[in-house]
Amino acid sequence: MKDSTRQKYMDAMNRRADLIQQADDAFSSGEVEKGKELTTSAAALNPEIEGYQALLAQEEKFAAPRPAPLDRETRERAEDRTETLKNGGRITFSPEEVRAALGLTIRNSTTLGTGTLVEPTRVGSTIHDNVARVSSIVDQVYVQDLTGCQAILEPLLLSDMEAQTGKVTTTAGTARTTSDPTFSAAKIAPYEATVTTFVDRNLSRLTPVAYEEKIRSIAMRSLRRAVAQLIYNGDGQGTPDMYGIKTAKDTAGTALFKTVNVSSIAAGFLDNIVFAYGSDEEIGGNARLFLTKADLAAIGALRNADDNRVYEIVPDPANANTGRILDGGLIVPYTIGSALTSLSASEAGASDIQTMIYGDPMNFELGLFGDYSIRIDESVKAVERMNAILGDVMVGGNLIVKDGFVVATLPKSGG
Repeated sequence: MKDSTRQKYMDAMNRRADLIQQADDAFSSGEVEKGKELTTSAAALNPEIEGYQALLAQEEKFAAPRPAPLDRETRERAEDRTETLKNGGRITFSPEEVRAALGLTIRNSTTLGTGTLVEPTRVGSTIHDNVARVSSIVDQVYVQDLTGCQAILEPLLLSDMEAQTGKVTTTAGTARTTSDPTFSAAKIAPYEATVTTFVDRNLSRLTPVAYEEKIRSIAMRSLRRAVAQLIYNGDGQGTPDMYGIKTAKDTAGTALFKTVNVSSIAAGFLDNIVFAYGSDEEIGGNARLFLTKADLAAIGALRNADDNRVYEIVPDPANANTGRILDGGLIVPYTIGSALTSLSASEAGASDIQTMIYGDPMNFELGLFGDYSIRIDESVKAVERMNAILGDVMVGGNLIVKDGFVVATLPKSGG
């Protein structure tokens, strides 16, 4: 029964993935109505998929617990790390392991108090949670392993050469006007991101692999959330070590993003943002809008004189953090980011307010400077019998393309 349910679940997942791919192809080719129909068909499979997930969870709950078989190397590494943690030592995860585990879950201050312990009969192996999703921008930017570097400079082309033209009879025998490209560089330097959480000391009674995975799940989502905030806003210093999209500068102090004044969310406002991005020869490819959920809701609430929606929002059936905004033939992919400032909730003040941003996320480079390390300290909350889990990582970032993003800015009063 379980194998049959799982097969049906996988078939439904594959059908949904195929429909999403077909919808992407339709939107890319300008077939908006076909794309919307395919997206609706994909979303219609969600109840079926959720039903299979519930069945599998129920079957797992009453099945005898069987740890997944591990190869010898993985098992020995898990056991070694567990012993190191129990003895108060430090363990490290490689950048590859960090990237592979970024989507795992986190529970802070995990206790085993009255009412929280599962009865020791038969227990499902899945830890269910509804912890808030982290912005998908972490998965969308360009990531580079910079282990061993104190900092790097990414070369930038700021301006192109301009070819000169003229009549042959006029230019013959004369020196041609020179035109040189302009170069610069973007600095990417390390900046520390840390995570601190506490777990009940009795969690060490779990199996070695479960214990290690719990440690990873506790640390990784917190890292992911912190990194997403840094990508959007930078580190907040006057002279940043880590630049965000809204603070990106080259080594000469020149901003690497463009700004466009947007006073409110109203019909046609997206045109100002979208067409401000890219060169005079293109509408920026692979660009998407990053905005808060409140601003997305405000966009969806706009109505015309006939009480019809001005913009249509089509969420991605496979990722509730992303989707598309449709404005007639204009298709604007979006990603929700809670670390941004809502234009819909802002009022003009004494200074400009940076709100939503638009651009190709691959124009932002996120550098990982070395391993992500985790250690356990038993002394911080010894009386409460809690272990402190302390994680550290160094990351850096900057835009690596001139005008790589457009920042929608609410101008200051009287500006």
